[in-house]
Amino acid sequence: MEGGMAIADIICGDVNPSGKLVDTIAKSYDCYPCKDDFWECFDHLDYTDDIYVGYRYFETMSPECVRYPFGFGLSYSDFVIGNPMVCENDDMIIAVVEVKNEGTIAGKEVIQLYYSAPQGLLGKPAKELAAFKKTKLLQPGETEMIMLSFDVEDMASYDDMGKVGVSAYVLEEGEYEFYVGTSVRDANKADFVYVVEDSYITDQLDSWCKPFKLKKRLLADGSFEELSTGEEEYYYGTNKPTGAVAPEKEVRFDLVGEEISMDEFVAQFTLEELMDFVGGQAPTGVANTDCFGGLKRLSVPAVATADGPAGLRLDVETGIPTTAWPCATLLACCWNPDLVYEVGAAGGAEVRENNLGIWLTPALNIHRDPLCGRNFEYYSEDPLVAGKNAAAATRGIQSQKVAVSVKHFACNNKEANRFGCDSRISERALREIYLKGFEICVKEGDPWTIMSSYNLINGQHTSESYELLTEILRNEWGFKGMVTTDWGVKNDPVKEVKAGNDMKMHCGYPEDLKKGIEDGRITRADLELCVKRILTMFTKLA
Repeated sequence: MEGGMAIADIICGDVNPSGKLVDTIAKSYDCYPCKDDFWECFDHLDYTDDIYVGYRYFETMSPECVRYPFGFGLSYSDFVIGNPMVCENDDMIIAVVEVKNEGTIAGKEVIQLYYSAPQGLLGKPAKELAAFKKTKLLQPGETEMIMLSFDVEDMASYDDMGKVGVSAYVLEEGEYEFYVGTSVRDANKADFVYVVEDSYITDQLDSWCKPFKLKKRLLADGSFEELSTGEEEYYYGTNKPTGAVAPEKEVRFDLVGEEISMDEFVAQFTLEELMDFVGGQAPTGVANTDCFGGLKRLSVPAVATADGPAGLRLDVETGIPTTAWPCATLLACCWNPDLVYEVGAAGGAEVRENNLGIWLTPALNIHRDPLCGRNFEYYSEDPLVAGKNAAAATRGIQSQKVAVSVKHFACNNKEANRFGCDSRISERALREIYLKGFEICVKEGDPWTIMSSYNLINGQHTSESYELLTEILRNEWGFKGMVTTDWGVKNDPVKEVKAGNDMKMHCGYPEDLKKGIEDGRITRADLELCVKRILTMFTKLA
């Protein structure tokens, strides 16, 4: 209801708009490099555009196709951006710029800092967003100094072909240039140039989730690089027994951390209880998306979930009104993570007020194609914008002792055949574009749960991928929370447990897990590890 009033305020000039686009608006759908891949078939989706998504593609190869550039926005005021001062200090790139409102109406402006990396051996987009910041409300004639900064090594590129380093982020030799302005087009080149004398590895990683069926990918000059294909091969880990023994004292969940350890507590679960606990349970109260956990014998509560992300979703039959917040894309257009934090905190308070513990939000997949059916739930075509906003939302929601469930991890960029569509993507594009926002959210927001997506990545369902959920999410990024499936997945629960997917929603399949125990594919230790991560999340809700 307030949306209509807000539009009226802007049209009448009572409020000065200060939003900016978080997507490139092309002149035609035919301009998007992914258009042919998107409709090729229902079984798979080839990411042949690679890292050249959104403005990274248009500014590099097809600037004439752009109707409204990334970062563009209108205002009733005239803002003058002074010449930026850019420098390097302690391995940080720092930009300082003066912003003045020379109009007659108070307003805000968004300052965006881009870098342009040398093409080198890996190839790069013409520009990439490195930092952004919104001014305060500037009165007519008022000036504000804005400082933006980012780590030098954030400009590194992932080498998945061994051209410079094998499975590593590499900062290639050459000159790095910087642009400061109010959109990717309206950005002035700074006088400062950062020079890398010799290429070096900034982060040595392992090769995970590599493609087996992707035949080619786009390069910076508009040509395609042929990729080798082969038989699918995946890595699975093994969890060792904990060795926990039964404590000689009363066992209740509320005593964990005070009188007994988590290991001791989980050791009290029977095997049947463990198998049942890792599956969703029936809803309670006003919840309509079921519950995590619940074991009366050991006084473990069932924690109710609620869907999002544009506000708390309850069935109309409950008669309980809830706030309809702007969708993620509109929130991102504020370019103001501090405001997104406030929205998250307000929404989280509403979730807790209704005795719910887990809010299935935020969602932050990339706007790769404008026809993806879930784009309204996602923030942007840019992983930095998506990650910063999702991290802010996460911190805001969890400040109310309500768990988020960051989704949909990962590469959920097409809804057709969403349970079985295989996202075929290079490791570089996966690392630099489609996982980067999640990585930022994990490291800066510390989400308590993450939701694996419906789709496959390079031939393997995300909920069954040890490489994605354990090696990348937990071992590389340091994620300490629990992972749940999206609702209604039909994937193998045994493989999910082995992969590190802790909860299967909306229901579990204990009979399948029992068969996995009997034939040796999983052990009690595997189940215990999942249950411990679920219960550890529960302790944060008190």
